[in-house]
Formats: sequence, C-alpha cells, structure tokens
Amino acid sequence: MTNQTNNINQINQTNQINQINHTNHINNTNHINQTNHTNHINKTAIITGASRGIGAAIAKKLASCGYNLSLCCRNSSDRLKALADELHCAYGIEVLCYTGNVGDFFFAKDMVTNTISHFGHIDVLINNAGISHIGLLSDMTPEEWNNIVAINLTGVFNFTKLVIPYMVADKCGRILQISSVWGNVGASCEVAYSACKGGINAFTKALGKELAPSHIPVNAIACGVIDTDMNRCFDETERAELADEIPAGRFATACEVADMAYSVITAPDYLTGQIITFDGGWIYKIVILIFCIFRIFQIFVDFCNYCVTIHL
Repeated sequence: MTNQTNNINQINQTNQINQINHTNHINNTNHINQTNHTNHINKTAIITGASRGIGAAIAKKLASCGYNLSLCCRNSSDRLKALADELHCAYGIEVLCYTGNVGDFFFAKDMVTNTISHFGHIDVLINNAGISHIGLLSDMTPEEWNNIVAINLTGVFNFTKLVIPYMVADKCGRILQISSVWGNVGASCEVAYSACKGGINAFTKALGKELAPSHIPVNAIACGVIDTDMNRCFDETERAELADEIPAGRFATACEVADMAYSVITAPDYLTGQIITFDGGWIYKIVILIFCIFRIFQIFVDFCNYCVTIHL
C-alpha cells in the first residue's frame, strides 16, 4: 500500500512539473514573440536611392521585417511610388516617398524632419544613393566631378549629420553606408567614383569611433560586382569574363546585399567602424595575384643582379 501511495505521489509530482514546464515554455514563447513583435513593429528606416537595385531590395527586406520606411530617389518618382504601394499592401507598413537630390542639404533636411514628424523617431539610416562615372579623369569636367561628389559623398554627410541628434537623444540607432570595393583599391577610369567610396569608408571608420560611446554603430558594406542596372553596361561576353574573375563564379544579387545589410544593422553594437567587403572573394584574389606577380618580378631582378655579379 505504501509503495502504491509513493508511486501515485511521484506520478502527481511529475505531472505537476510537466504542467509547470509546459506553462513556462508557453509563457517564454509568448514573451519572445511579443519582444520580437515590439522590436519590429515601430522601427523606422530611411533609405536613400531606393527606387531600384540595392536600395529597393533593402526596402523590401526591412518592410518584410516590419519596418516603416522613408524612401527617396532622384528621378524615378513613379517607380518609387509603385514600390511603396507594393510594400504597404504586402506588409501593412507605412512608407513615405520623396524625390530630390541627396546632395542638396535642404532636401535632406526636409526629408529627415518630415520623417521625424510622421514616425517620431529614426532607428536606421541606409546611405545607398550613388551614381557612377566611367572615363579618363583628364576628360572629366568640373561639373561632372562636383555632381558625383555631391550625390555619392556629400549626400552621406547630409543625411548622417541630420539623423545623429535624434539617434543620440534616443540613445539608439544604426547607420549603414553602401560602399564599393573600389573605395578599398581604386579603379582605373573610375577615379571620381573610387574617391567618393574611399571617402565614405574613411568617413565610416572615423564616425564609428565618434559615435561608439553613444552605442550607435556606423558601418559600411563594400560591394563587389552586383547584378544591378549600374552593371548592365557590360555585354554577355564581358559579363562572363568578369564572373570568371570572381572566385564565387557569379555576380551577387541585390537581395543578397539586402540580407547582408540586415545582418549588419541587427548585429551587436560592438560591431562599428567596419568596412565589410562583400565581393565573393574577388578583390582578395586580385590582390594575391598582384602580390605573386610582384614577387616573381623581384626574384627575376635578384637573379639578374646575381648573374651580373658573377659575370663581373
């Protein structure tokens, strides 16, 4: 009888423990879901150059995660409005659209001010807007130089300067620049573009240090060859040759850049001041190749000098 009673007590205790564990699991799951919901539902992101390519892909990614968006483009107002309608219908988020030149400080100021007035805060800034210029520097006009610098570099300054006070006041925020590997190593016939992206990289490193005490990470993604309109200038043969130079064997997609961008802006804030290369191993391969060529040349020169010495 005693053994039966003990067995019954053990069964009851086990059932109670299982019920408690089950209840705790449900409560913990609900808490996690509520936390995730809270983290996403009220966040706001500004994305420049968002009507197509990488900017549009990042907008779709953030919208799918519940971010409200403030987007701008320079010329493609209809395309941007269509994207905004698509994201609102698909994800129920709010989207503000603006058309203007990011290099114009007053346009940037109006956009940031209106975004704050509408949403109350800015959690993420994605500086993506940019243009390219291919040609010899000696053939470039001062107007062309000023235009690419205004859009690619001054635009980054304008929006970043304007959002910082709000982020510092809120004690949170994320700033991400979409840069290029040409900012790391430079490209012939793209001197102005390379200079702008190099400036963005230095800007990112310096500002990352400046804002680290405020827990506002500042990072950049240095993109390699991305399959966007900017690289549609290549014909099929040129595209195939370029893809062969990339160890990954292909161009990256804009969606892959968007996934990378989301990973960076959701990373711990200890990740700051970093230029994250996203190129399928392309530039590293080129650097190694150059190093090998240089080393072979050094060996050849040393051998020639040795032969001359022996001959003398």
